[in-house]
Amino acid sequence: MLFKRIGKAVILGLICSVLVFSGQKIAGAQTDDVINEKLGVPIVVYGETLTKEQKDEVRKLLKVTNPENVDEITVTAQDLARLIDGNPNSRMFSSAKITLKEKGNGLVVSIVTPENITEVTSEMYANALLTAGVENANVDVASPVKVTGHSALVGIYKAYESKGEVLDKERMEVANEELSLATELAEKEGMDDEKVTELLTEIKKMIAEQNPATREDVEQIVEEQLNKMNIELSEKDRQLLIDLFDKMRSLEIDFGGVKQQLEDISKDIKEKLEGVVGDEGFWDSVAKFFQKLVDSIRNLFK
Repeated sequence: MLFKRIGKAVILGLICSVLVFSGQKIAGAQTDDVINEKLGVPIVVYGETLTKEQKDEVRKLLKVTNPENVDEITVTAQDLARLIDGNPNSRMFSSAKITLKEKGNGLVVSIVTPENITEVTSEMYANALLTAGVENANVDVASPVKVTGHSALVGIYKAYESKGEVLDKERMEVANEELSLATELAEKEGMDDEKVTELLTEIKKMIAEQNPATREDVEQIVEEQLNKMNIELSEKDRQLLIDLFDKMRSLEIDFGGVKQQLEDISKDIKEKLEGVVGDEGFWDSVAKFFQKLVDSIRNLFK
């Protein structure tokens, strides 16, 4: 009888430990305790549609512990229209914190609320930002409600604008097209987000290496990568992909200059894909553990 009581206590303790462990989550945003006197304080951009309560929630999510140590600005639907010819009646919820870094640090994007950014991944943001000309920064994205995440891109552009940085409007527009196409392909073509981002990244790396001079050269690069990755697209989507990268070619975007950052994106994707495989094994083990746990509980009460 005593053994059974001890056994029950041990099992209940194990259950609590597993539940507590599985509920832990590492936040991506960095605190703003230290002021960078060379590059300036972080910029926090809030979507204009946020209520006061939601804005306070975003502050906590982005770890804005001392508002005096950051520059706070608001991104509006008018900014969306002005910077990338977007819809001036859009509702803007997704927000971002941008911390500028020294050259060579690369671009690191973290989505603090992945459950609320439903379509755009951190790698998609990074890819689009590199297209727009954004480098060497830590970017944290958050939203208190479920959104696709597209408006955060405009907020990041406005943050750079507020610092006197001049980003090319055509590059920003193409970057927005890239983000829209990436999310559309993931949805329509049935590819997962990582596969789409890997495809876009590999095409950019090939453009950096080959420096295509014509649309036909771009088409060949796209076809080679689609074949290499065993991806089948509809003719319409294939042409949209070629159109996108041909625009990048005509804008003479130097992907060679951000090749290392593209390599970092590729590495992140590979690690994420490997992590998924690992997670499957992990959850299989968890399922077996709980099955044994249930069997043990049944035996105790026999």
